[in-house]
Amino acid sequence: MPELPEVETVCRGLARALEGRRLARVQQRRPDLRLPFPPRFAERLTGRQIVAIRRRAKYMLWDFDDGTVLLGHLGMSGRMQIGTGPLPELGPHDHVVFETVDGPHVIYNDHRRFGLMTLDHRDTVAAHRLLSGIGPEPLGNEFNADVLSAALMGRRTPIKAALLDQKVVAGLGNIYVSEALFRAGISPEREAATVAGKRAEKLVPAIRDVLNEAIAAGGSTLRDYVQADGELGYFQHAFKVYDREGDPCPTCAKGVVTRIVQSNRSTYFCPRCQK
Repeated sequence: MPELPEVETVCRGLARALEGRRLARVQQRRPDLRLPFPPRFAERLTGRQIVAIRRRAKYMLWDFDDGTVLLGHLGMSGRMQIGTGPLPELGPHDHVVFETVDGPHVIYNDHRRFGLMTLDHRDTVAAHRLLSGIGPEPLGNEFNADVLSAALMGRRTPIKAALLDQKVVAGLGNIYVSEALFRAGISPEREAATVAGKRAEKLVPAIRDVLNEAIAAGGSTLRDYVQADGELGYFQHAFKVYDREGDPCPTCAKGVVTRIVQSNRSTYFCPRCQK
């Protein structure tokens, strides 16, 4: 599933292509994705101007000139594909098409249909059930060691599981939590409450650095993900531990990158230098 860097990269690509443009036509080619489309979905967006495209956690938000907000999620395999010129022949997994006036078009393709699109309003979208209760953005000023420490207080779960909880911090997923914990020298098995304080002071900048580097590389392409312009992400080539089981530790060179399973997800770390 795309994590924060991948969704941020897609949003930035869509923003460059679509912000300020008006939708001439919207095609909704099936009644649902993971959830049903809202009533009159295509009709409500046709003729509207896209004011901004932004991200919250792993969600995309398209702001329109009448206050409507399209709230979307890519799911496991969703792709937003930007094109110019005539529309290509559409395939069975091309579920939504956005055509602009005298500009590019965007095709949403999702062969697993785990993505979603719904509509809300700018005045209420923050309280939408998909967004309410989500924690601070890790790249925002509201996220710091004190905030993270407060969120981890009393938590007896492993720190890896705590960081994947979207109520603790928004948008983190399996890949970038593994990489951030490695950079901070913190074991993914450590009890979350014990990370509060000095360890959190190391972990917060590690999270920021990993995310910023991944965004700069266009995200990570492991299976289905591509950027909105069709380019692959490249951060997977910079992984220190994720999917590197059996490799020498790139920090201490004496330990070996080890894979364990936590909450049915693979975790990669160096048991020698992550404590």
